[in-house]
Amino acid sequence: MEQDYHIPVLLKEAVEGLNIKPDGVFIDLTFGGGGHSREILKHLGSNGRLIVFDQDADAYANRPDDERLIFVRHNFRYMSQFLRFLGIDKVDGILGDLGVSSHHFDAAERGFSFRFDAELDMRMSQKVDVDAAEVVNTYSFEKLRQLFFQYGEIKKAGRLASEIVKARDIKKFRTTSDLKLVAEQVGPKKEISKFLAQVFQALRIEVNHEMDALKEVLMQSTEVIKEGGRLVIISYHSLEDRLVKNFVRTGDCNKSQAETDLFGHTNVPFEATHRKIIIPGEEEIARNGRARSAKMRIAQRV
Repeated sequence: MEQDYHIPVLLKEAVEGLNIKPDGVFIDLTFGGGGHSREILKHLGSNGRLIVFDQDADAYANRPDDERLIFVRHNFRYMSQFLRFLGIDKVDGILGDLGVSSHHFDAAERGFSFRFDAELDMRMSQKVDVDAAEVVNTYSFEKLRQLFFQYGEIKKAGRLASEIVKARDIKKFRTTSDLKLVAEQVGPKKEISKFLAQVFQALRIEVNHEMDALKEVLMQSTEVIKEGGRLVIISYHSLEDRLVKNFVRTGDCNKSQAETDLFGHTNVPFEATHRKIIIPGEEEIARNGRARSAKMRIAQRV
């Protein structure tokens, strides 16, 4: 079932990067279709534990029946709180695949994809109050411009925001097709699919507070991962990768250079295990096109 639900990216490389101990405790921040989690479970012994996070009801329904697995139906930004609740002080490794699962893109009714006409939703959890329709219908011009520029890296963010504001004065946005119609008037005709993907990505990130959640869980990992433990993060766009890169290098998501003491020494919590980022090979990309933009970074707690 999980192969239909979602094809895991960099599966072998990610699991190897965790350096799994059979009796260790590990975390999968993004259960999704469960591909990575199922592979981790194969490497765990009877005393090993895997804690998985996912706020989506479909992901919960797809969970394996395994007593070693603890499923937490909440956003991973609450990782530290739930570990305290579970009585777990430290873990041996954390894996986070930050990509939206294939299931979400292919489930038309969820409104994640411009390929289908559906309600403009994009919420990972239905408990979230604000959906994508409310964002485009209520955000100011400046707020829309900023989110499309920052989260979608759209050069024509100002024009797109302006067209949305004008269009909603006539008719409120309700469906993905409503948004697609306006965005197509702004984006380059030869690369319209890429442009639409950037527009929808920006809204999805805003609706689900993805950047804030990533910053929070990265900072929590410093306290949670034991010495010698691993942090493995797979990202899919430059915003995410930049945060992860900064964090591994400096211990701070917002700083690209580590601070030094009077003697020129740095004191950072993690050390990268590879000099270069890890990306999927041609064979994997041919098998799973959504792996094309994946970048994986692995760090060890020092």
